[in-house]
Amino acid sequence: MIEPIRVIREGDLVAADPTSGMLRKRAFELPKLWAGRVETAPGAVSGWHHHDLNESCLYVVSGVLRLEFEGGDDYLDAVAGDFVHVPAFTIHRESNPTDEISIAVITRAGGGIPTVNVDPPRASGRTPE
Repeated sequence: MIEPIRVIREGDLVAADPTSGMLRKRAFELPKLWAGRVETAPGAVSGWHHHDLNESCLYVVSGVLRLEFEGGDDYLDAVAGDFVHVPAFTIHRESNPTDEISIAVITRAGGGIPTVNVDPPRASGRTPE
């Protein structure tokens, strides 16, 4: 029998859904809900990706999480205490423009493939500062 409430300890997180430039760790995955954490190293820029059917929510715990997305002409910075919503199928990448590690908690709802790595969008000649 599955217990109705459980605690997943930091040491129990497992590496999951690799995308270059970032380290995701999964706390748990259910048919329509995924939860975990992402760490982005100082100066790192992730590969382009999307999260299929999943609506994603990130809560920035520390550092700066910079996001670029297909169709956007610029970037958005989220800092500790900010929430970020990434709609399903939105092609995007994260980066960390600082010298401090960026840590965010992620939840995804929808039941799609957690991460789909893709080629850069045609108009993505930008490089984060």
